[in-house]
Amino acid sequence: MRDPNATTWDALISAEMDKHSETWADVEACTLSRDQLFKSFDAGFGGTCGEPFTLWTDCRVYFPVQYDGAEWVGSAPRNPNGIPTPHVGGG
Repeated sequence: MRDPNATTWDALISAEMDKHSETWADVEACTLSRDQLFKSFDAGFGGTCGEPFTLWTDCRVYFPVQYDGAEWVGSAPRNPNGIPTPHVGGG
């Protein structure tokens, strides 16, 4: 039976990029190796399983977020824009 919480950083980063009209073509640098990017892990509650990372595009910085062991991707503008960043990591 497939784990419903199984995902990859590729999938989670892609979803966050979609929110900001960015794609992988916009990536300038990423600390994840290709293997780490596509490695399946349990993003559900209980403990962090995904590799730590930072990913930069021209407009945003992407990073892992966790709350009570659940993992997802957050991002913030790369340059000052006057828009406040909401709290990260809470429910």
